[in-house]
Amino acid sequence: MLRNGAAGGGAAAQRPVRVWCDGCYDMVHYGHSNQLRQARAMGDYLIVGVHTDEEIAKHKGPPVFTQEERYKMVQAIKWVDEIAPGAPYVTTLETLDKYNCDFCVHGDDITLTIDGKDTYEEVKTAGRYRECKRTQGVSTTDLVGRMLLMTKAHHSNIDEDLDYRKHTDNFGKGPKGHSPWTGVSQFLQTSQKIIQFASGKEPQPGDTIIYVAGAFDLFHIGHVDFLEKVHQLAERPYIIAGLHFDQEVNRYKGKNYPIMNIHERTLSVLACRYVSEVVIGAPYAVTADLLDHFKVSRCVWTYTKMLGFDEPKRRGIFQLVDSGSNLTTDLIVQRIIKNRLEFEARNQKKEAKELAVLEAMKRLEEEKH
Repeated sequence: MLRNGAAGGGAAAQRPVRVWCDGCYDMVHYGHSNQLRQARAMGDYLIVGVHTDEEIAKHKGPPVFTQEERYKMVQAIKWVDEIAPGAPYVTTLETLDKYNCDFCVHGDDITLTIDGKDTYEEVKTAGRYRECKRTQGVSTTDLVGRMLLMTKAHHSNIDEDLDYRKHTDNFGKGPKGHSPWTGVSQFLQTSQKIIQFASGKEPQPGDTIIYVAGAFDLFHIGHVDFLEKVHQLAERPYIIAGLHFDQEVNRYKGKNYPIMNIHERTLSVLACRYVSEVVIGAPYAVTADLLDHFKVSRCVWTYTKMLGFDEPKRRGIFQLVDSGSNLTTDLIVQRIIKNRLEFEARNQKKEAKELAVLEAMKRLEEEKH
């Protein structure tokens, strides 16, 4: 996907189309990854600007993750070619020109400044804005709500209960109703979505096939650090991640874990640049059949308390790796609960701003007719 540019004597030279995306990328989930996947498909090189903690706190409220954590999370998404740390909250032509980007891409929702203005107004006016489809059924708002509610209704194969329905009706809802962008909806997995996220690459002769397994819930920087270390174990690693079913995760983790169901966790892990393949619903105990089927030469984990690795240990292919990170899904949930009131207030403020814009857009449409 190249574009024409003037070069010596008027001859048309081809140069790559450079695409810009920006955002908070707080609690990075497969919705963010899907936006970046779509943006990357519109050009040849994707640069992602990530806002600072200070900017997010000013316009939106407290971020769950620090800027350093968010920078690393975005860099780990396989469609991202480069990140721009400390990108301004309002996207300007100056920023696009600074990074030599042709246009910027955002989802079909709306992003507003503290005073309710569209952060993409300038680039839209200049014709350097493209839109992609927002991923239905996931938002940071919904994930935060699941943590606070502590029910299991978001798990696969569990009927929705009244508490969860009430949560989806009310979480983050302001006094004037729902915004279609901040409100909660149900994610529906499709085979097409898995195909879009999957690498589609088979292991090649000379590849070292490494198997890791776990919940990989709320895919976070601790997971990224671990997978990066695993990736460094071989010259040509082919990492297969086994994901346990929701009921299995709940059996060993308890409470309302996992926060993300098996379908959501699958996409989150597939989006990571270090992972080549995912086993959906892997057995808790790593079996001889699994190791033989995938021709696994190493089986790696980071927590000694994790059981189920007897067979890899018996074969002498089990290895423990220190990820260097102490961040766990439990710690993330604790961060959220600690700041519960701030997050609920943030969601309500955000939704109120979005509803005001919707009303203004509606009035404009009515005036036209």
